[in-house]
Amino acid sequence: MARRAPRYAEAERNDRALLEAAKKVLAVDGAHTSVATIAARAGVGIASLYRRYRTKEELFQHLCALSLGQWIQAVEEGLAHEDPWEGLVHYITAAIEFSGGALGPLAGTIPVTDEMAEKFTRSDELTRALIERALEAGVLRPDVTATDVSLLIEQLGKSSLVEQFEVRGRTDLVDAAAHARRRIIAIAVDGLRAGHGPLPGPPPGPGLLAERW
Repeated sequence: MARRAPRYAEAERNDRALLEAAKKVLAVDGAHTSVATIAARAGVGIASLYRRYRTKEELFQHLCALSLGQWIQAVEEGLAHEDPWEGLVHYITAAIEFSGGALGPLAGTIPVTDEMAEKFTRSDELTRALIERALEAGVLRPDVTATDVSLLIEQLGKSSLVEQFEVRGRTDLVDAAAHARRRIIAIAVDGLRAGHGPLPGPPPGPGLLAERW
């Protein structure tokens, strides 16, 4: 067991690095990006990667399951807040910060595993509970759905100005870009508060995002 522990810790570190790299690369290249590109961005050897994952598909399935775990953690933290509005804001902000939805380009390109399906169902149930709590408290505009919130997170979680400056090596502008991003998130989230006029068009159904897979 003592021998396996360091290997397990290394595998976890590699998983985190691969997930972050995949989010950034997929945001630019889409589902056709190569494993080699993701591995290089993560600083993980391609040979060791293929010793653990037999195919690109298997790697992507694992990364999707990891990403869904992040969604679950964020919404559980949101539900732990006593204040319904603060809990919702925490969830949305956390999900945007870890680029929730960045693996969306993989939708429909890989089979959904049992683990992915189970975690998606759990995440969906928790998110609906968080939304319902905010609606019952009267702090969330009544025509907002869980799908609206998920779409908002996905759109704001895509390649940000921060990442663009990091890629270009403009570290002098990263802090300013991070502050600007937080302002944009605050502006968008404020639009969810109760008291605004009705949203345009019919609300998106729960299958809109799920059907992509």
